[in-house]
Amino acid sequence: MKMLRVPLLLMGLVLCSHSFADTAQQNKMTTCNADASAKALKGDERKAFMSNCLKAAPAAATTPQERMKNCNATATTQALKGDARKTFMSDCLKKK
Repeated sequence: MKMLRVPLLLMGLVLCSHSFADTAQQNKMTTCNADASAKALKGDERKAFMSNCLKAAPAAATTPQERMKNCNATATTQALKGDARKTFMSDCLKKK
């Protein structure tokens, strides 16, 4: 009976960790989708934004340099200029 507990415990841990990974990906998709909707992006512009957003590492796990690089790449993809770019960069860099 004791021998059966270990494999069951390990299987439970594997299943739990798998469900947490799905939840994190779902949260990332929801956040990226909300950001794209807030920016009123459509068509190819939205696809490019979603691709960059979903590829980006979670903000909490990135260094300020990586965050700057990701935000800059997204702003370039969206062809933002002037005040629109400054506002976007400011908002993007503040996200954690």
